[in-house]
Amino acid sequence: MALTKPKRPLLSLQSSLATTLCFVIVFTIPALLLLHTPTNSICTNLSTQKSWSGDLRFAEFAWNRLRFENDIPPPVSLKIAVFTRKWPTSSVPGGMERHAHTLHTTLAQRGHEVHVFTSPPNDEPKQNVGIQSRASPPLAPLIHWHEGEPGKWRYNKAWEQYEEEENNNDRNRPFDVIHSESVALPFHVARRVSNLAVSWHGIALESVQSSIYQDLTRQPNEPISPAFNDSLQGMIPKVINEIRFFHDYAHHVAISDSCGEMLRDVYQIPSRRVHVIVNGVNEDDYQQDLQLGNAFKSKIGVPKNASLVLGIAGRLVKDKGHPLLYEAFSRLKQKHKDVYLVVVGSGPWLQRYRDLGPQVIALGSMDPSELRAFYNSIDIFVNPTLRPQGLDLTLMEAMMSGKPVMASRFPSIKGTIVVNDEFGFMFAPNTESLLEALELVVAEGSKRLAQRGKACQEYASTMFTARKMALAYERLFLCIKNETFCIYN
Repeated sequence: MALTKPKRPLLSLQSSLATTLCFVIVFTIPALLLLHTPTNSICTNLSTQKSWSGDLRFAEFAWNRLRFENDIPPPVSLKIAVFTRKWPTSSVPGGMERHAHTLHTTLAQRGHEVHVFTSPPNDEPKQNVGIQSRASPPLAPLIHWHEGEPGKWRYNKAWEQYEEEENNNDRNRPFDVIHSESVALPFHVARRVSNLAVSWHGIALESVQSSIYQDLTRQPNEPISPAFNDSLQGMIPKVINEIRFFHDYAHHVAISDSCGEMLRDVYQIPSRRVHVIVNGVNEDDYQQDLQLGNAFKSKIGVPKNASLVLGIAGRLVKDKGHPLLYEAFSRLKQKHKDVYLVVVGSGPWLQRYRDLGPQVIALGSMDPSELRAFYNSIDIFVNPTLRPQGLDLTLMEAMMSGKPVMASRFPSIKGTIVVNDEFGFMFAPNTESLLEALELVVAEGSKRLAQRGKACQEYASTMFTARKMALAYERLFLCIKNETFCIYN
């Protein structure tokens, strides 16, 4: 009697094939993107871009590289509607909240009428605040808190408030431009609005890379979690959906050169609708002050004989790269007893850092007003992030304070932040590469790092200031209102 091999069920084969294809796509796309280094910011001479002229809608480099006159008032006072999920009310706001507050406060100070539509604050309910008199030039944004649960964003409620303001006959002035911070306004609303610009602080394709790098921090004997498998398989449909619905937004603002290239090359957005404007920080808050830094070091207990002080700030969570830094510094401190690490922030890794001993000074959360002292107290800022999406403001704050940086070698950081080897060190997002970079830093010493810091400050002061960011957005909003302003000479 002949034996027959049982056939695999067709459904099982289809499921396996689908899973295999999913993982091929998941791992192939990010790998190709990592090999694709943005060329605009690296290969184009900065002085050449300052003398560039033409239609700004076709400029494929960061508008921050262009010259805008801060001392000249805007030719037109704009009425701007801003949609953001949160507006900072706490002492430790998130990065997107800080960006929105810095940008739109600066625009209001330049004489534009800025209305912010956002979710109710987590603390006590507030009335609309900001503009003291609609007849006088505004000095701060007018905040519209929509009704509902504190901290929970409801775009439909915010849109109702927008329409009420837009259609109010007493004001008799429509909005010139609408600005959405990421998907604060969904695509089915955006497709009806021709004067809308959306700033992307992270897109799904970058999130795929982030998930992969986070999983690579697993120990060899640690199994892949089911949640990780589920999240990866769910990301590919999200990327595809984004590629489809992103076209419904009239104008796209990428906050890094690499994100701009992804939007043009992978998301297939026409170049004339993609604009790169890098985030900025308040230049008055972050300046070099060595005396302040020395006083802070003494206050937190850094010994006077410390040869080198490393610093890191932000949320102390896995995706910020703390598993890498924790392991790398654990090894480094065994060899270099006079090297210290100052950690600012809260999260699951805080206690682990404290358990490393006296060479690690973990301070916990810190008010933004104290960060200037922190940056001035260190010799170099470390950012081992596992998140390629967006750009951490901490990198810009450190450079504005005259400090070099160490950062993960991601296209967004390499193409926009560490565009010159003099600005610091880059490493692959793994422990061995980070440890190797730390050894190079220790070998250079504080004097050489101070020279690098001076170069960082000079670059940051031309690229990462709140004024430069606001002037670039102002020009984009003017361009959206009137094409005459799209021509840059």
